Amino acid sequence: MKTIDELLAEGVSGKRVFVRADLNVPLDGTTITDDGRIRAVQPTIAKLAEAGARVVVASHLGRPKGAPDPAFSLAPAAERLAELLGADVAFATDTVGESARSVVAGLADGQVAVIENLRFNAGETSKDDAERGAFADQLAQLADVYVGDGFGAVHRKHASVYDLPARLPHAAGHLIAAEVDVLKKLTDEVRRPYVVVLGGAKVSDKLGVIDELLGRADRILIGGGMAYTFLKAKGYEVGISLLQEDQVPTVTEYMRRAEKNGVELVLPVDVLAAKAFPDLKGKTPAEYVTVDADAIPSDQEGLDIGPKTRELFASKIEDAATVFWNGPLGVFEHPDYAGGTRAVAQALLDSDGFTVVGGGDSAAAVRTLGFDENAFGHISTGGGASLEYLEGKTLPGLAALED
Repeated sequence: MKTIDELLAEGVSGKRVFVRADLNVPLDGTTITDDGRIRAVQPTIAKLAEAGARVVVASHLGRPKGAPDPAFSLAPAAERLAELLGADVAFATDTVGESARSVVAGLADGQVAVIENLRFNAGETSKDDAERGAFADQLAQLADVYVGDGFGAVHRKHASVYDLPARLPHAAGHLIAAEVDVLKKLTDEVRRPYVVVLGGAKVSDKLGVIDELLGRADRILIGGGMAYTFLKAKGYEVGISLLQEDQVPTVTEYMRRAEKNGVELVLPVDVLAAKAFPDLKGKTPAEYVTVDADAIPSDQEGLDIGPKTRELFASKIEDAATVFWNGPLGVFEHPDYAGGTRAVAQALLDSDGFTVVGGGDSAAAVRTLGFDENAFGHISTGGGASLEYLEGKTLPGLAALED
């Protein structure tokens, strides 16, 4: 895989460099609530601009239906990127139309432009190779060189991620290179004990990675909404907690395999339970009870791991040489149910091991709860991409960057 450093050594001055970034940031209206992904790709864009490239930045945002939708415009991301770069950033109001062609043609050496949300064009996400390829052909007309640096999208076989690199000389940006280097430390070069913490809502989202980790990890700690399917598999009452009943047989088999393989599978021993999901807008105080994991009231739902579980999880992380964490341990967006996620984040900080926060909601939680991002070994920008890499899958966007 060619790196951006090699590309810069060859010279990019005057060239139009298409940077496939991941600017898929959360928005409250037009206000960005977490700019982590923009900050992560900013060094690559800045390096190219400093070297005299005419930088064309592209990304998706949200899930528009293949047509323009103002709610998913990249304009706020372009404004934030300009602030981070300390320079003007031009913005094209379409992807490959008159505005994009005009904005790119107007770039001088060292200038940066952002084109509108790639998913405003149905060709970006099409499963039809010809339709996707046709859109990639149009994108290719905007550039001379391609730099892939949107790690959060590399597990998608999309036009700008998979098809476009085949049409242009290409290289991996700093962010993708760093992400791949970290993921190798979680697969090929693991220091032990290797502890994995998995949370989030649905166990079905994590089945593939759990299946793979049962042959790799020393300990797997399970929290979040997905934990209640495991507790149900143990025969516990889970009340109205988030439950995927159809996954109970699979989870039961995973627990059997964990015991057989000598992998310590650690489940919550207590939870915070309530009769209603909390108000996340006003964040009014919540009414809840702390109960043992096998004593959740039938009319209540678990919304966070309890204090005994927080201590248990921290003790299982304490001696780890490698820790990978993906998924919050509770409804961290509400202060009354953020304690479990906060405890795990603090345990990672207290660890002497190599700690990786696996993107998505975990990364958002770290920032929301006020932790110093630089204190962790690595914070990924792609939760789904990280998980698929750990599952052993071939990621289309990485395969496309191979020489």
